[in-house]
Amino acid sequence: MTSKVIAAPLSDSAKSQIDHWIQKFPADQKQSAVLAALHIVQDENKGSLTPELMEAVAEYLGMPSIAVQEVVSFYSLYDAKACGRNKMYVCTNISCLLRGADELMEHIEHKLNIKSGETTPDGKFTLKHFECLGACTKAPMMMMNKQYYENLTPDKIDKILDEAQ
Repeated sequence: MTSKVIAAPLSDSAKSQIDHWIQKFPADQKQSAVLAALHIVQDENKGSLTPELMEAVAEYLGMPSIAVQEVVSFYSLYDAKACGRNKMYVCTNISCLLRGADELMEHIEHKLNIKSGETTPDGKFTLKHFECLGACTKAPMMMMNKQYYENLTPDKIDKILDEAQ
């Protein structure tokens, strides 16, 4: 016997925001709003998506829950496990690598005493490699909490980390 995940209720605010995105698609294609819906729900849930929230999004958009789970597992900006208050994505694509992204990643790992994919014990930071954030002319770069930081150096990284809440 398989157990079905009981969907967590979506907040009224999340539903309203998702409805805004649903209206951008033909009436019979509301599942096209899945990417936006997942971002909205993830933001409300301190940066991560639980199985219950993924099920709720699936129900709200009228799509199979496995389809939502596939989206979450495919795209790097969705997290199915708890994250730190500050989610850091260091671009490790070729432009950033050629300009020292691997050394910056090592610097951050050493400073925070975590590896990529981990969260600091105090829950302040989650660190991840990211394939490409699309700011190649300003490499090396990272995104933290939806804000881009470009032309990074170890000193700039230290300042960013020190100022983070």
